[in-house]
Amino acid sequence: MTKKDLVATLSKELNYSKRDVERFLDKITDIVVTKVKGGEKVAITGFGTFDLGKRAKRRGIDPQTGASITIPQMNMPKFRAGKNFKKSVRG
Repeated sequence: MTKKDLVATLSKELNYSKRDVERFLDKITDIVVTKVKGGEKVAITGFGTFDLGKRAKRRGIDPQTGASITIPQMNMPKFRAGKNFKKSVRG
């Protein structure tokens, strides 16, 4: 399902215009990204938790030259599915 499909489905089920639904979805996404980037957890009960993880510095190989390189530590977004989401998907 793409964002366009999600917007169309929500628009139909909630009886709102696609434009309004898309603006709402964009705002939710912006808020989640901003909060997680700032180090906060965003928990949506029954759905899941968005959080910030850290990937440690590690050694790697440059595929073009074969030289050993150091890949720096970086922040990575994490998502953990909630209990109800897991239960629904598992069947």
